[in-house]
Amino acid sequence: MSTAQPLPAARLLAAVPLFKALTPRTLALLAEACERRPLRRGEWLFRQGEPSTGMYVMIHGEIKLIASTPARGPRLTDVVRAGQSFGEPVMFLERSMLVGAQAGTDALVLHLPRETLFAELERDPRLARRLLAGLSQRVESLVLAMEQLAMASGTERVAAYLLRHADGDSVTLAAKKAEVASQLGLTPEHFSRILRELVAAGLLRVTARRIALLDSDALMRLAQPR
Repeated sequence: MSTAQPLPAARLLAAVPLFKALTPRTLALLAEACERRPLRRGEWLFRQGEPSTGMYVMIHGEIKLIASTPARGPRLTDVVRAGQSFGEPVMFLERSMLVGAQAGTDALVLHLPRETLFAELERDPRLARRLLAGLSQRVESLVLAMEQLAMASGTERVAAYLLRHADGDSVTLAAKKAEVASQLGLTPEHFSRILRELVAAGLLRVTARRIALLDSDALMRLAQPR
């Protein structure tokens, strides 16, 4: 049985890019207020429509963000990985959660209460700038993704997705293929057919959820909308 003690919250936060430039005092205040949320794969952190109580920081593991509508049912909108944060937009707007958050793997998340964050934002402008920069990058990514969905073919979307999520020369899908297909605006059958075509062309090797990128240059050419 392991006797290792969990790392202090201040050290966990200090390792996240969003918080690296903050003063020790701000880090200590945030760490004191934050709550650890360990999750098992498949467990919900929160569900769509629940009230927002703050923002979340991923320490390890993966969280799937899932939106559901009566017309389309559940749809994967994003996957959050270690070092990333989420929940800020609805926290600032003081609205209910627009998506649900489900653990794609065993995970550890830190919850930072809204009241503490708002107090520190007024006191420490560096925290405000970091949050604004993070939100701006997310908006830019969303705009690019929307443009791609509107303009690109299915093959272009898949190639761009694989390149965007590559870790070296491979990608491990953080969700089921049907969920990734829904995120790309494709049917599961269309997504699987594109993968088979890319495998036949010698660009990929697929083993369950792990996809080896055999020719990244060719994928980059495919990812450019025509």
